[in-house]
Amino acid sequence: MTDEPSTDGDSSSDRDGIRARLAHLWTQLVAHARAVTRIARWEVSRSAGTVDRRTAVLGLVALVVAGGIAAGAAGGGVALDRDLYRVGIAADSPYYDAVEQSPTLDPRPISDANVELIVTERHVSVADTRTGDAAYGAFRDAVESYNERQMLAEENESAAFPVVVTLQYRERGALVPAGSRVDGGSGGAGTAGDSAGPSGTDGAGESDSPADTTTGDGSVGTGPSASDAAAADDGEVGAPPLGGAASLFGGDTSGSPANINPPFPFASLVLAFAFLVPMNFVIQAYGSSILNERINRRGELLLVAPVSPGDIVAGKTLPYLLGTVAITTVIAAAVGGGLVSIAAVVPVGLLFLSATFVGAMFARSFKELTFVTVTVSVFLTTYTFVPAIFTNVTPIALISPLTLVVRDLGGGSIPLGEFAFSVAPILLAAVVLFLLGTGVYREEDMFTQRSVPLKFLDALDSRISRPRSVASLSALSIPFVFIAELLAIAVLFILPIDVTVPLVLVAVAVVEEFAKSLHVYAAFEKGRFARTIRTSLVLGGLSGLGFFVGEKFTAIAQIAGLQSLTLGQTAFAPAGIGLADSAGVVPLVAVGLLLAPLVLHAVTASVTALGASRSKSAYALSLVGAIAIHLVYNLQVVSFLG
Repeated sequence: MTDEPSTDGDSSSDRDGIRARLAHLWTQLVAHARAVTRIARWEVSRSAGTVDRRTAVLGLVALVVAGGIAAGAAGGGVALDRDLYRVGIAADSPYYDAVEQSPTLDPRPISDANVELIVTERHVSVADTRTGDAAYGAFRDAVESYNERQMLAEENESAAFPVVVTLQYRERGALVPAGSRVDGGSGGAGTAGDSAGPSGTDGAGESDSPADTTTGDGSVGTGPSASDAAAADDGEVGAPPLGGAASLFGGDTSGSPANINPPFPFASLVLAFAFLVPMNFVIQAYGSSILNERINRRGELLLVAPVSPGDIVAGKTLPYLLGTVAITTVIAAAVGGGLVSIAAVVPVGLLFLSATFVGAMFARSFKELTFVTVTVSVFLTTYTFVPAIFTNVTPIALISPLTLVVRDLGGGSIPLGEFAFSVAPILLAAVVLFLLGTGVYREEDMFTQRSVPLKFLDALDSRISRPRSVASLSALSIPFVFIAELLAIAVLFILPIDVTVPLVLVAVAVVEEFAKSLHVYAAFEKGRFARTIRTSLVLGGLSGLGFFVGEKFTAIAQIAGLQSLTLGQTAFAPAGIGLADSAGVVPLVAVGLLLAPLVLHAVTASVTALGASRSKSAYALSLVGAIAIHLVYNLQVVSFLG
């Protein structure tokens, strides 16, 4: 009889091995954390010693400016037109309080001859000048705003606002016929509350305001009557009724008819923009610190130290990142924002820092660094600011994290998927930029005077060690491709569809072909691979495969509903995104369209790889050919999907 082999000893040795590996991993993490903390402390002490009084004053001014912008917006806007128009009005006039509370109007005694308006109980005398016309318009706005505040103070809300309108945005091709309700019923559009009274009344008795007029639906109107128009010929017009005030965040879609405003949240956008102002000063200090080490060769001390380039970069970046978080937190607390505002803005700050780090690693002088930082600032400000203009109008607004700030300041809810759609591309792009910059944080690149394009090729080549690295870099380019395509959609959105669709298709083809081929060109330029047809085809196929796999990340666009827009479908349908939800597409055809981009990317990437293996001019020619192939494919897919 033989004894069965015991497994107790093997199990014990396996557990000991796992414990040893975990202990070794923990030791490494602690060592990296200590190295990063030590470098961060050194960066703070060094930077604090180089900041003179002028720089400190400029930084303080930047914070004051940002705070002033935020406070001005929170207070209803910066009143550059305060006391612009002079109004002659008696102190006992029913319109006196409205004029006095308006920042634009300056109440004067009626006897004052140097005025643009003279307001009596029944009429307004207007100076026969353009200034007088503008003053009258400001007076009407002030009266409407005053009346709205008075109505809001009423306890009986239905009496103050007998007509309530709910505004719903509809697709251009799905307009509701006149006279029908959105919910399919008949009658007036979207009214709630008490019904309006008989024609000529407001359903709540006679108004106490003088000279009021009524519209056909029974609501109080603000336009001048026929007698007012006749009196206008003599320089006198009828006084308007007291009514209407604009909301701080604008774009109200429900309430009384006077409350419905164009959907442009100016005040909240100014508040959100206040977050971006201090970032420009932070990245200036950060970029100068990185470039100083390259110009003065101070970075040699860190390069010979027993720490990795990643630890060095993390340690030097940490103080500026923490400063950005602290400034963002202070501004958010000042304007009434919460954790959502902070979580939405901090990734933008991280992208600012990462782009500045790469620029400082590529620049040869402070002049080049200034050009790089200004370019970065303009591009990122455009990307974050322009889409937020369309808040509450279209899913395009969710491209920008500032839209999350706008909603947070307005008290709106933000689903997790929409938050990820706005923030994830920026975070991924920041991580990739730090990886590229860290790749050239070495002596042969830091202290050489090479142009910015050549440094960029060096950074790409530093991440290629074998053929499959080409596929990885293609996949890592997706965040930048996604950001570029989203920005193109946001910028071209206001143009006619007949113009924007071709432009978006061209932009998509150009951006994607550049992303799939630049690192392959860099590898051939550095002699990383043999310049043969077989190698070119292998690298092209791997680049196309990596891009195809990474491209599926753009499916996050469906969270925001971009595929429901014509431009969104134009940009992402050729990649197979959203085809499952497309009406009229056979499942088998949808699968074919889903896999077709793999063939497209492999073919076009192989074309550019063949050109890159020859020369720069051959690469440029092959790139044009690949873009043409890609454009034809996109046109066919878009035409097929209608």
